[in-house]
Amino acid sequence: MIRSATPDDVPDIMRLIRALAEYERALHEVKATEEQLRDNLFRDDPRVFAHVAEHEGRIVGFSLWFLTFSTWNGTHGIYLEDLFVEPDARGHGYGKALLIELARIADERGYGRVEWAVLNWNRPAIDFYEALGARPQDEWTVYRLTGDTLTKAARL
Repeated sequence: MIRSATPDDVPDIMRLIRALAEYERALHEVKATEEQLRDNLFRDDPRVFAHVAEHEGRIVGFSLWFLTFSTWNGTHGIYLEDLFVEPDARGHGYGKALLIELARIADERGYGRVEWAVLNWNRPAIDFYEALGARPQDEWTVYRLTGDTLTKAARL
């Protein structure tokens, strides 16, 4: 079962965020708190959204996303920040169902795309996405300002 997240789901979503970070070998980088997640997902005018996958009353997966905008297409899009299904729940269609739900939302609302990033070494995820018809955008390189470099740039 796929559904929109509720405030009661926040502890499970945080648990899955940590599990995803551990899988991606970056658990030490998780700084988010349950309070931050709750405040952002369930404020009066949320800018970030989440869906969960349930199996027999237990949350086994989630997607967390936000809106983008394409100046070339003149439409919004969905950026999928995280998609994760617990290892023991994989192979049952939860990841596919979470991604299909985002495609359904985008199509229903007239958004132009659903996009995300995947680590180059994560072959199981790449194979999963490509099996659904997604294609890599290899002509683009992602850049990021963060931490000290962000602070330095802000003070130029």
